[in-house]
Amino acid sequence: MSSLDQAMRALMVSHGEPAQGSINESARTFVELITFADSEDILAALRAVLAEDWMALPVWARNLAYRLACLQRPGDAALLREAANDLLCFGPDWDNVAAELQSRAAKME
Repeated sequence: MSSLDQAMRALMVSHGEPAQGSINESARTFVELITFADSEDILAALRAVLAEDWMALPVWARNLAYRLACLQRPGDAALLREAANDLLCFGPDWDNVAAELQSRAAKME
């Protein structure tokens, strides 16, 4: 299990809730690790924790993980679709972003 995988699991347990308006330790660790992780590590950790408990990872953490992976792999149509599908599960706030990702993926193929 990678450090990022462990950080995601800790975030799932803490529910990502800051204590008294400050960032909790699990959120801080997650952000630090994901900031410099490569797309393969991000996706491996994300897919592992989502397979375990699909709803436990906070939406902001999912969005950040997919965003960073997509930025690193902008030409990966399958990844763009995966990220779009995840966004659609938590919309409608991100429906326009999901549609844009789906459009980009379609243009690639």
